[in-house]
Amino acid sequence: MFGVWFIFTTFVNHYSERKSTKNMNTYQTVLRKMRTEAQTPVQYYLSLEEGELPMNDLLGQQLTLRFAGYHCLHCGQPKEIYRQGLCKKCFFEAPEVGEWIIRPELSKAHLGIEDRDLAYEQQVQLQPHLLYLANSSEVKVGVTRKTQMPTRWIDQGAHEALVMLEVPNRYLAGIGEVALKAHISDKTNWRKMLTNTVQVVDLNMIKQGLKAFLPQETLSYFSEEVPIYHINYPVLRYPTKVTSLTMPKTLQYQGRLMGIKGQYLLFEDNTVFNVRGHEGFVVEISFS
Repeated sequence: MFGVWFIFTTFVNHYSERKSTKNMNTYQTVLRKMRTEAQTPVQYYLSLEEGELPMNDLLGQQLTLRFAGYHCLHCGQPKEIYRQGLCKKCFFEAPEVGEWIIRPELSKAHLGIEDRDLAYEQQVQLQPHLLYLANSSEVKVGVTRKTQMPTRWIDQGAHEALVMLEVPNRYLAGIGEVALKAHISDKTNWRKMLTNTVQVVDLNMIKQGLKAFLPQETLSYFSEEVPIYHINYPVLRYPTKVTSLTMPKTLQYQGRLMGIKGQYLLFEDNTVFNVRGHEGFVVEISFS
């Protein structure tokens, strides 16, 4: 009799937990950067095993985020994430996180020289790249593959951007960026970006002023007549200051979602959560 009662109560408790979880719309997922659609405003989607979660629909709702573990995006093992969604071993071995990703001037695929995997590096490096100016808090210079426009600008939280060069490989864009870094920043001030501290500038004027500093071998690729690209984000209210939520230092957090900008979730209490900065983290997300 005791065994039957134990089985019955276990079933009831399990059913109640499932019902409660369903009502709370709880999902567990391995975080990857949110997919975006360049609309007005930008549409954000979080990857789930079941499909995608439209994040814009959650604006104004209470969200709970709970740390549940790690999942290396390269080897798939539950190892602690080191950087960029990868465990430490994969970070120093995987071709998709070679140093030329952060420092495009180190690209060597155009010379047939391998870093970690020549076939992969040729595929990524030997395609059209852009050297651009983006204004998120102040103007910065950056490099991206042409296929990543405007995704790259959205991920950085830029509200406007302008192409300077369109070149046939990553190396040429990289040496252009190095030349301009002596005259303009290559970093985004993420705190100012998230508080929407906007610097009003004339991107075309800045672009023309920087042209003189470009390497000679890039000048034939200078983009003279291109429009400024404008971006609008789904934000009900910007934070007045920012407090960064970092996992697993914080195991669980609950707050009202007030906006999304770049790859950040913005909450009512000025907490911000960098989704891309937590790639490879297993997180449980709940909302009602």
